[in-house]
Amino acid sequence: MKVFDNKHIKNVAFVGAHRSGKTTLSETMLFEAGLINRRGTVEQQNTVSDYHEFEHRRGASVFATPLHTEWRNYKINIIDTPGLDDFIGEIMSSIRVADTIVTVINAKHGADIGTEIIWNYVDRYHKPTLFVINKIDSEKANYEMSVNSLKELVGNNAVLVQYPIKLDGAQCIIDVLKMKCYKFGPQGGKPEKLPIPEDQLDYANQLHNELVEKAAENDEELMELYFDKGTLNEAELRRGIKLGMLNHDFFPVFCVSALKDMGSGRLMGFIDNVAPAAADLKPEQTLEGNLITPELDADTSLFVFKTLYQPSLGQVTFFKVKSGEVKVNDKLYNTRTGECETLNQLYIMDGKEKHSVQKLTTGDIGATTKLKYTETNDTLATTAEGGTIRPIKFPQPRLVKAVFAESPSEEEKLSEALKRIHSQDLTVDLSYNNETHQTLVGTQGELHLSTLTWLLENIYEVKPRFEAPKISYRETIQRSATANYRHKKQSGGAGQFGQVHLKIEPYYEGIPEPEGFSIRGKEVVDLPWDGKLVFYNCIVGGVIDQRYLPSIMKGILEVMESGPLTNSYIRDVRVMVYDGKMHSVDSNDISFKIAGSHAFKEAFLNANPKLLEPIEQMELRAPELMVGSVMTELQSRRAVIQGIETEAHYQILKCTIPSAELSDFSTQLRSLTQGRATYTTSFKGYNAVPSHIQKELVKEQELITT
Repeated sequence: MKVFDNKHIKNVAFVGAHRSGKTTLSETMLFEAGLINRRGTVEQQNTVSDYHEFEHRRGASVFATPLHTEWRNYKINIIDTPGLDDFIGEIMSSIRVADTIVTVINAKHGADIGTEIIWNYVDRYHKPTLFVINKIDSEKANYEMSVNSLKELVGNNAVLVQYPIKLDGAQCIIDVLKMKCYKFGPQGGKPEKLPIPEDQLDYANQLHNELVEKAAENDEELMELYFDKGTLNEAELRRGIKLGMLNHDFFPVFCVSALKDMGSGRLMGFIDNVAPAAADLKPEQTLEGNLITPELDADTSLFVFKTLYQPSLGQVTFFKVKSGEVKVNDKLYNTRTGECETLNQLYIMDGKEKHSVQKLTTGDIGATTKLKYTETNDTLATTAEGGTIRPIKFPQPRLVKAVFAESPSEEEKLSEALKRIHSQDLTVDLSYNNETHQTLVGTQGELHLSTLTWLLENIYEVKPRFEAPKISYRETIQRSATANYRHKKQSGGAGQFGQVHLKIEPYYEGIPEPEGFSIRGKEVVDLPWDGKLVFYNCIVGGVIDQRYLPSIMKGILEVMESGPLTNSYIRDVRVMVYDGKMHSVDSNDISFKIAGSHAFKEAFLNANPKLLEPIEQMELRAPELMVGSVMTELQSRRAVIQGIETEAHYQILKCTIPSAELSDFSTQLRSLTQGRATYTTSFKGYNAVPSHIQKELVKEQELITT
C-alpha cells in the first residue's frame, strides 16, 4: 500500500447530529474514490463503517470508525462518529486526532440541537472546521434556513462556498470559489461543469466577494493583494481559507447529497487542496513541557486515541503518528508505564477490514494488535522519556448505577468484562464503594447504559443487573448526653466485668475543652471516613485502670463504624470517660470494650442523633431560555442556587445539591433542555438530612434489619 508523507495526509472527523448522514457521506467518498465497488446503506446494514451488530440493531452509528480513501494523490483518513452525545467519548477521541472537523448538517433540520451539542465540543478544541449541508435534494430541504441556523450558532465566520439550485429540474450546485455550476444527473455521480446561469450571477458574485474578503483577512500579504487587485485568484483564496481554518475563525460551508453522490468529489478536492495537513499543524507540547513537531525526521511519537476489542483480532489499538515514522517490528516505549512494546503488525483499518502495511509516517492514522501494556490516552515513543502527549479529558459520567451479576457465581466474570469495556471506553467509569460494598458504573446516559448492557450480555456473556446506588450517609449528634453500662458475665471460673460512665458531645473545630472534668489524657482520632473522634480520659481515683481505656475507645470506634440509625459511619463526636468500676479478677479488655460500646450507643441515641448526607457542588450550563425550568427542577431536588453567570446564549448556574437527588437527574435534565444543558459535580461536604427524610431512611433500615 502506498505511503504518503505528512503534506499529503488529511485526517478528517465526520461529526454532526443523529441522522445527518455522516455514515452515508463516508460510504459515498469511499465509492467515489473507487475503494469500494458498491455503496452500502445504513438501512441495508452493509456500510463499511457501521459494521457492528449493535449498530445494525440500532440502525445508527454507536462507535467511531476509522476509514481511509485516496483522492488525487492525497490520502484522506476519515473517522465516522456517532451523532448522539451518549457516545461523546467516541466523538471526543476522534476530534482529538483529526486535523479538520467536517460537521454534517441535515438540510431538512438545519443546525439543530444535536448540531449545537456537538459544536460545543468542537469549538472547545479550536480545530479547523468546515460545514457540509447534506440532503439538499430532499423535498423537505431548506438550504436558506440551514445556513441561517448555522450562522446563528457559529456566527458570520460560516462562509458559503456553495449553494444548491435546480436547473431544468436537475439538481445543481453553484461553487463560488471556482465560480462554476455543477449539474448532476438523477443518480448523481460525476457532474457536468457549466457556467453559472445568468440569473444567479449577481448572487454568486456577491458570495464570491464575501469569500475573498474573509480569506484576505487572515494574512497581511493577502490583504495587500486584495487592496491592489480588488480580488484574489484561486490559489490565493485557498491559502487565505486554510489560514482562517487553522485560526478557527473561517468555516467554509459546502452542500451535498451524500445518498445521491452529489458534491462529494468536490468536497474531497477541497479537503485535498485546502484543509490542513499534519505538516501545517503547530508543534504540540507534552505534559513534560517538550515540543513534538509533526516532522518525518523527528523521533517517533504515537498517540493512542482508541482501543477496541474484536473477537477475531483481540484488542486493537488505534493511534496517530504525531512525529517520525513507525515500521513493523519497531520497539517503542510507553511513556506512562516505561514498558517496551513491540509493534509486530501495522494496519490501516476500514471498519472491520484490516490492511497490512510496513510503515506509517507523521500524520497518519493506523492500528496494531496484541499490545500488552498500552491503553487509550497513552503515548508510545522512541524512548521512555520521549514526552507524554496530553491525554483526552473525558466528561464525568451523568448516570451512575450499582451493578451486580444476575448470578452471584459470575461476579468475577462481570468484573473482568467491565474492566475490559472501560479500557475501550473511558467514559464508562468504574469504582467500588467500600462503605456500601457496591461496584458502581457511570455512563453518559440511558442509551450509553443500554449499549454497555448489550456488550456485557452478547460479547462477554454475562447478564448484569443495575440499581440505584446506595448513598453514603453519616451519623452525628446535636446535643450532649450521658450513659453508663455495666457488663457482667459469670461462667464458672473467671468471668467478665466492666462498668463505664461517659458523656458525649457534638464536636466541631475550635470547640473549647470540656468543663467540669479532670482531664488526664486526650486522643484525637482522624476518622478514615472523615470527621473526628476526640476521646478524653477523665478518670479520677483509679476506678478504671489506665490499661483499659484503649479497649473502651476500641468499643466506641466499632459502634462508629456502623451507626445505630442507618448503619452509616458516625463522625464528629467527643467522649469523656469519667467514671466506672472494675473487678480485680474478672475485668479484662473485652469487658471494657463491650461496656464502652454499649454506653456509647445508649448515649448516642439520647443525644438527638442526626443523619448527614453528601452534598455535591454543581456547575450547570444551560441555554438562557431554559434556565427557568432548570432552576425549578433543581429546587425540587433541594438544590441551593449560589450564583448565575452569563456566557453567550448560555447561563452558568452554581449550586449545591444532595447526592441522593442526582440518581435520575441527568435523564430529567436532558428531557427539559433537549440535551443542551451540561453539568459537572464535585464533592463538597455533608449537610443535615431534613427530618422527614431521616424518618423514612431510619424506617427503611429497621425493615431491612427485621
